Amino acid sequence: MAPRVPIKNSDLRGAARLATDATAGLTSLVEAMHERIVRVPLVTSGRLDGRTGGITGLVYKTIRGVTRVVGGSIEALLGLIAPALAGDDPVPEREALIAALNGVLGDYLAATTNPLATPMALRRGGVTLTLEADALAKSLPDASGQVLVLMHGLCMNDLQWLREGHDHGAALSRDLGLTPVYLHYNSGLHVSINGHALAQMLERLVEQWPQPVQRIVLLGHSMGGLLARSALHYGALAGLRWRSRVSDAVFLGTPHHGAPLERAGNWVDIVLGATPYAAPFARLGKLRSAGITDLRHGNVLDEDWVGRDRFAHRTDRRLHIPLPTDLRCFAIAATIGQRDGDVKDRLLGDGLVPLDSALGQHRLASRCLKFDAGRQWIGYGMHHLDLLNHTEVYAQLRRWLGGPGV
Repeated sequence: MAPRVPIKNSDLRGAARLATDATAGLTSLVEAMHERIVRVPLVTSGRLDGRTGGITGLVYKTIRGVTRVVGGSIEALLGLIAPALAGDDPVPEREALIAALNGVLGDYLAATTNPLATPMALRRGGVTLTLEADALAKSLPDASGQVLVLMHGLCMNDLQWLREGHDHGAALSRDLGLTPVYLHYNSGLHVSINGHALAQMLERLVEQWPQPVQRIVLLGHSMGGLLARSALHYGALAGLRWRSRVSDAVFLGTPHHGAPLERAGNWVDIVLGATPYAAPFARLGKLRSAGITDLRHGNVLDEDWVGRDRFAHRTDRRLHIPLPTDLRCFAIAATIGQRDGDVKDRLLGDGLVPLDSALGQHRLASRCLKFDAGRQWIGYGMHHLDLLNHTEVYAQLRRWLGGPGV
């Protein structure tokens, strides 16, 4: 047994101060979110300052004052926003806020069984599908034998596949007859934890699908692509039946070899800027979840993180798993550069994911993911979120998934 390290009074004072500062900071964060919940739908002009007024503002001010005296609890502060998030209707703004919260603190929420933690589910229109034959037949009366599973990225949710009037899932259903189902999951958990869960959920889906499943297509955006690779690995390892039905896996802006911005927490700043309700979470960049730290190198397996300090600065020690050879794998990358060879290509990529990472390329040949040349595509003048709705991206998806070899 390791010897006990003596604790000094100064250590206790330091820990107490850190806890107090963190709680006071989180109080301000929650108040900023509360302000957005209340004011954003109503405000057409003016600046949000992160403060609420009246009795609500007094409550937050009191909490900050009490916190400085006796410390506080993250759990109690999260409880303050729970009423604002109550309800079962899939309101996009509320869903975006909960998704952001899970992306940043999802592992904490799950570990403390907080009701704000997002349980994994397959959904349509924001409504959870009950994975029983009769229920699926009722919910999906036009279900075909070709299933499209869409997996969102960090801090996002299934409703955000609809962007600027376009949804890849709905379009592929219309044009190719694929039946889309949308994964909703806690992106703050380790990718491999979600990978295990998704593998089991897809097995249940195939067992209960209204008709025999002939084909499964996986479409993952950003972290969703890492989750797809993890589920494919664990599904094959367990010999699950759904795994043999997968014909294609498409990765949109997936950080196969990580995203450098994770180190600074900047990923959170950029992604959360997509919705005014989530913007305050950017303050928690240095309190990032297990899911976010998995993006440093692109972890997809348990072995990539078990027994390791996820905040430690260390070299890439992932176990390399190649692309599966029994299905077609496609990579779509984006760059804010306007042409091939633009200096922005390699350095910035789509603003979050470098080109090499999105294309599975690595300085070590042994770690490269070998996407066939004809199964790679780069979109120029595009940002990370543009991959969800750009017309050129969809045209490529339709061309690949509707082409020969299906």
